[in-house]
Amino acid sequence: RESALERADEEEEQKLFQSKAKQKKGASHAITKSVVNSDTGTTVKQQQKKKVADETVNRRTVFVGNLPVNCTVQALKSLFKGYGQIKSIRFRSLVPAEDTLSKKLAAIKHKVHPNAKFVNAYVVFKEECDAIKALNENGTEIASGFHIRVDIASKTSSHDNKRSVFLGNLSYDIGDDAVREHFSVCGGVVAVRIVRDRKTGLGKGFGYVLFENTDAVHLALKLNDSLLMGRKIRVKRCGEKWKAPQKSPDRSRAPKDRVDTPLTNKRRSNDSFVGEKAIPLKKSTKPKRLKTIPRNKAGKNE
Repeated sequence: RESALERADEEEEQKLFQSKAKQKKGASHAITKSVVNSDTGTTVKQQQKKKVADETVNRRTVFVGNLPVNCTVQALKSLFKGYGQIKSIRFRSLVPAEDTLSKKLAAIKHKVHPNAKFVNAYVVFKEECDAIKALNENGTEIASGFHIRVDIASKTSSHDNKRSVFLGNLSYDIGDDAVREHFSVCGGVVAVRIVRDRKTGLGKGFGYVLFENTDAVHLALKLNDSLLMGRKIRVKRCGEKWKAPQKSPDRSRAPKDRVDTPLTNKRRSNDSFVGEKAIPLKKSTKPKRLKTIPRNKAGKNE
């Protein structure tokens, strides 16, 4: 009897141990499942490492905007090689001449749409300090009518709203230099950015201008509703919401305090026509008598 009791105690202990082990195994399996991404098959740690690696590359990368279409890799290398070792150069924002061509193939074969006027590029340096030095080329006129915009490609690069203005109602085929020339009377222009469609390269009708100081912003606001390429442009501070002009109140409508005034108090001209008032019918005060149904008919209906 004692040996049977001991065996029963040992079996219970083994069952408890196995159940705890299963619970731990299930919890660890659930954690690994939540960590692994089902779409890419990579863990969260791998994704974080990749994100950090991309950010470090972006800090070493310089964005060069408003380049002429016929710009080559050799021309960009000769412009930026003095700041440090260049790892790679790639062109972007190309509009292929044919729909069947990809943007990469169009860049290699130089088959760009005839209406395309500019391209953008990314220059990757070996060291981050070299990319920061290359920002000195911002605003350089690389060709006739093409002042380039140079900025760090990293998302952490901040844009100073206090020295910038927002532009609206721009022409779709406007160039950066036309905006630069229009606002050059206000002060030194650091950069012009027109938001464009990626597929067509045409502008979306709005953009931004960054000045050297805040005094130029006050002068730029005075150019609101000025004509630029035949359109009245909107100029306002960055961050302010544009309010549509309110319509003038309709004077034909009577004021609220006069709507409920009686007709006798209103002034009428002698020639005005006043209709006769209808005399309401008098309601009979006699109670209506209910129709009585004969018993024989009521029985048939039932």
